[in-house]
Amino acid sequence: MADKTTGATAGAAGRAPAADRPDMVRNVVLVGHSGAGKTTLVEALLAATGTISRTGRVEDGTTVSDFDEVEVRQQRSVNLTLAPLVHNGIKINLLDTPGYADFVGDLRAGLRAADAALFVVSAAEGIDGLTKLLWEECASVGMPRAVVITKIDHQRADFDAVLTSCQNAFGDGVAPLYLPHDGGLIALLSQRFIDYSGGTPAVREPSGDTIDTIEQYRGMLIEGIIQESEDESLMDRYLSGEEIDPKVLIEDLEKAVARGGFYPVLASGAGIGAQELLEIITQGFPSPLEHPLPEVTTIDGGAVRALACDPDGPLVAEVVKTTSDPYVGRISLVRVFSGTLRPDMTVHVSGHGLADRGHEDHDVDERIGTLSSPLGKTQRVTGKCVAGDITAVAKLARAETGDTLSDKDRPLLMRSWTMPDPLLPVAIHAKSKADEDKLSQALARLVAEDPTLRLENNAETRQLVLWCMGEAHADVLLDRLAKRYGVEVERVDLRVPLRETFGGRCQAMGRNVKQTGGHGQYAICHLEVEPLPSGGGFEFVDKIVGGVVPRQFIPSVEKGVRTQMERGVLAGYPMVDVKVTLYDGKAHSVDSSDMAFQIAGSLALKEAAGKVSTLLLEPVDEISVLVDDDYVGSVMSDLSSRRGRVLGTEPVGTGRTLVRAEVPELEITRYAIDLRSMSHGTGAFQRTFLRYEPLPGHLADKVVSAQHDD
Repeated sequence: MADKTTGATAGAAGRAPAADRPDMVRNVVLVGHSGAGKTTLVEALLAATGTISRTGRVEDGTTVSDFDEVEVRQQRSVNLTLAPLVHNGIKINLLDTPGYADFVGDLRAGLRAADAALFVVSAAEGIDGLTKLLWEECASVGMPRAVVITKIDHQRADFDAVLTSCQNAFGDGVAPLYLPHDGGLIALLSQRFIDYSGGTPAVREPSGDTIDTIEQYRGMLIEGIIQESEDESLMDRYLSGEEIDPKVLIEDLEKAVARGGFYPVLASGAGIGAQELLEIITQGFPSPLEHPLPEVTTIDGGAVRALACDPDGPLVAEVVKTTSDPYVGRISLVRVFSGTLRPDMTVHVSGHGLADRGHEDHDVDERIGTLSSPLGKTQRVTGKCVAGDITAVAKLARAETGDTLSDKDRPLLMRSWTMPDPLLPVAIHAKSKADEDKLSQALARLVAEDPTLRLENNAETRQLVLWCMGEAHADVLLDRLAKRYGVEVERVDLRVPLRETFGGRCQAMGRNVKQTGGHGQYAICHLEVEPLPSGGGFEFVDKIVGGVVPRQFIPSVEKGVRTQMERGVLAGYPMVDVKVTLYDGKAHSVDSSDMAFQIAGSLALKEAAGKVSTLLLEPVDEISVLVDDDYVGSVMSDLSSRRGRVLGTEPVGTGRTLVRAEVPELEITRYAIDLRSMSHGTGAFQRTFLRYEPLPGHLADKVVSAQHDD
């Protein structure tokens, strides 16, 4: 571990790192809000291992990829990206995740592919609500974690304050392993000062002014390690005043970190802390052998004996990220959990169960293309990918994010990871006919990449709707359509599907009598219409006596009524909750027909709309909002301002509350954005359609006026 030494690293620029055994791999996901310094930290680790130069360039003999390009940085800020490197013979796969809540799908994918998490917190900005929630998510599955406080050289840096906030937010077991001091780091276990002022770390004795600081924090660190130690005698020996051998403490620390019981805090700044962090990753974080595999079944749900992370075992791999490029094609980032993946082998692709979001389920065979190790824009070819490792696979035409790859003769399916629901609807249409022709294919590619995107073709409102995670997510999707696929689209106002119904009972006549020479039309029907209770649907009652309307034409009247109900009678929305009774009419022996009575039924319903009030109905959702206790009052007040009815609250865990309410859909089309702002990123909500209710008169007048203007 880095407290032992700041030893040399291994890594060759331009050479794809490869692993032959799972124990020689570490998969680490970087978690933190935007601006915390994740990407800068990745570049520092790449430079420290010689994977890239200090200026951010990597040579492979023919290609130069610049990590400092604006375009690359922008892509990394909204995408899960892989940066492989080698330190002391251990391959480290760094999974850099987006720092925006809108791209939590990529973050969840990173958690799935990793065996440990590195929480990146800025010494200048501190932690945010989303980072706290993700810490809890990692805790729920026992994922090993460490914290690195970055930007310790920033003019507004306050390491001590941020350390305290991390301990308060993350709970017990969070303790500093290093402290920043005077252009270097104090190693608390070895009680040495690592001086970075000369560019290369040099170990020195600490000066007198740091002794008190070392004693204060070192005691906290040792007590935390001993509490997690399997040697129960250590605490008694320590409390009795015995000096515990640092080697024993380091071994216990490594074990405690690997099993997720202790969370060391490190420090990083310009040119400082990379070596220490690399040692924590390679010696404190677990290898894939120590991380349980997700549940695996046959493709029809049958049980499968527990698999191990064995390169010689049956192949089970998962696509954790898909990217498409109009020139390069589709690239799939794949984590191999069992077996070994090789170029040109044929694998079975099993679907992921997200058909409701526009992602088709798969059950096909595909041939593996080139395997590579990505670094920036460069893809460095590799010969294989063993269990526990991560690779990029070229030209998998059918596989999408979340799909399972397995042996074609033994298809398997890996339990999918939890994916958040997209709750921000964005209606779009193509700018031109040329864009419209290309839009369908471009959207299919976006859907293949992003399982948090849901595509809806709403037949009722005749709108194409992208269900997104938030405004930034929507902006990125539309930008990709334009720049990557050359498809220009415009946002349009979202239409919420309303309904119409009658506000009272009345009688009306439909008269369809036309004599134009030759065969004419003759149909007269008398209807009584009345509203049904909410959810009553449609009821048609036949009260014809004496054959005034021949039996064969009674279904024709009903069909005409149903057709007009679909068209609406007020603002073009379908009618619901109506009872229609046919009680009288007239027919002609020659000129009456099926179509004549359909038209008469339709005309009768229109006439009824002119005799009695017609109501517009709006959909009402039941929503459940989960927020920190600090924001409950604001959320409840906001829901009330949206014409909502708060049903109640209940505590969830520690410090969080679930608020349940009924709110009209018209009022929550942008609630995903507003809730995030209100709750500082800590709130989440779910929505379920409940029923239709009358739209207030002043709002109904606006809808009708707008419809007539169109």
